[in-house]
Amino acid sequence: MGGVPHHVDVTGDGPVCVLSAGLGLAWREWDPVVALLAPSRTVVRFDRPGLGLSGPAPGAPTLLGEAERIGLVLAAVGLGGAAVTVVGHSLAGFHAEAFARLRPRRTAGVVLVDSSVVGSREAESARAVPARAARVAAARIGGAVLGVAGVPLAVGPSARWLAGRPAPRGLRSLYGASRVWRAGLMEYATYADVAHELAVLRRETRMPAGVPVSVLAASTSRTPASDPWLTHQRALATTLGATYRALTPAGHLLMRDRPEEVAEAILGASWANPSPHPGKPLP
Repeated sequence: MGGVPHHVDVTGDGPVCVLSAGLGLAWREWDPVVALLAPSRTVVRFDRPGLGLSGPAPGAPTLLGEAERIGLVLAAVGLGGAAVTVVGHSLAGFHAEAFARLRPRRTAGVVLVDSSVVGSREAESARAVPARAARVAAARIGGAVLGVAGVPLAVGPSARWLAGRPAPRGLRSLYGASRVWRAGLMEYATYADVAHELAVLRRETRMPAGVPVSVLAASTSRTPASDPWLTHQRALATTLGATYRALTPAGHLLMRDRPEEVAEAILGASWANPSPHPGKPLP
């Protein structure tokens, strides 16, 4: 796709769901959820360019590019006509929402797993976020310097292990490669741009009618009712007309901390839209 070798994993059988992990994360983060989904769903996972086992990223990401990537991944594995439940974690929540808005006939359900949220600044501004070129250049230079210094291999595996347990197998290859750090830095550097793109897209398009949307939020707070993050997540659910569920206590990697609830949301969000048949090509 676009000249970049993409790593894609397809597991199970049945209606299709596609899972995309958050900033800098790899496909293996979904393992506990996939084990629960595979008996009744065809589960598609992939690594964005530079991440996991995919080839190096050729350029900076955009919201439209990442939404299109979901469709291209599905087409590459022979599911290009299927109506799918699209699942996005963290940053990939932006991508999942954009896919649903741009490809309503391809969307049977949306599940946002502790998704990133569009801030008021991005939502209110009609102008692009400034200094994109400088931020992209800094990310490239920073990634190259860290790679030469050996930081990714020295720090990456242990940093991921500390971020949340259980960690996936193969930490060295998934999080110790320089290309992974470069891709992660690039996603971080362009985060505000992608959020702004989504704010603009929301003004121009609607979520597909009749398609169920679910927002799952995580909190480690002992008083979750006053957690600002959950306030943002409830607002996101209201914006999208989605069902909302807070999972506490739980960390940001909900697919590992609370896989049963994540799988339940994915199964429950699927196929409420009577238009497409589950997993069948659209006419």
